Amino acid sequence: MEKLRCLVALPTADTEYQIEQSTDAQSVAKQLNIELEIVYADNDAVAQSLQLLQAIQSSTERRPEAIIVEPVGVSAMPRVAQAACEAGIAWAVLNNQPDYIPELRKLFAAPSFSVGSDQHEIGRIQGRQFSTLLPSGGTILYIHGPSQSIAARQRIAGMHETKLPNLDVKFLAAQWTRESATRSVRNWLTLTATRQMRIALVGAQSDAMALGARLALEENYGTSRGWHDLPFTGCDGTRNAGHHWIRDGYLTATITIPPNASVAMEMCHKALRGDYAPPEYTLTVPETYPSFESLKNFHARVPRNFAWHLSHANF
Repeated sequence: MEKLRCLVALPTADTEYQIEQSTDAQSVAKQLNIELEIVYADNDAVAQSLQLLQAIQSSTERRPEAIIVEPVGVSAMPRVAQAACEAGIAWAVLNNQPDYIPELRKLFAAPSFSVGSDQHEIGRIQGRQFSTLLPSGGTILYIHGPSQSIAARQRIAGMHETKLPNLDVKFLAAQWTRESATRSVRNWLTLTATRQMRIALVGAQSDAMALGARLALEENYGTSRGWHDLPFTGCDGTRNAGHHWIRDGYLTATITIPPNASVAMEMCHKALRGDYAPPEYTLTVPETYPSFESLKNFHARVPRNFAWHLSHANF
């Protein structure tokens, strides 16, 4: 069987989740005999559109048969999607549910669909984690993704649904990365109101941001104020990052979110090589890590010189 040519377009190569997406996509490509190209947009929506248009307009022998994209922008590039389907290229969108997909499916024979994480459920799981770790209530410093991010907004909404009423949440925005969370928390620590605040838990919408928050707190407080005893929670739960950081005591909990690029690749392969018709929208299922029962027995076990450990750890 001739190899399926597939292009996977991801927003960035700088986050643990996207690294795992890339790794899983390569593994599936090897299993299914797919000729795979992965491109990154450095979180630039215009650059991503140009990357994809260039691929769509390339010569027939180089043109991909399937494009799988996690869009940088909220709109998910409707004109690029139409150009792909007009060229007979399968179009799969990750972690977004574009309203143009039903129309594409009516107009073109090329498969078009989306695969996403259940962002509301991710938020609901995190709210339950907060409630399990702080059954008596307290103040949470909550670091979320960019305000324009649909995933960030849905996770916040889900978290509000399940957290206990006695939990007071203070919000900070960052850009999904460790470095951006460190900067955000550093700035927050300079505020006068922060000095009197007693934080009982630090939660973040990615494991990397939770780690960045911990680093900023160590820089500011060192071993004082007992901040080492705080639970730190994140999301993504990748094998080589979030799960690893929990085992080493840097994080308390995470949420395992399946990489969606590999799921979409398998669906494209079946659709283009057989009679399979992908559903319009597929949700993958997140899970708490560790279990809620384990979180009831949380005790801090974090190395005191965290910044040194962080700089020398094999992340």
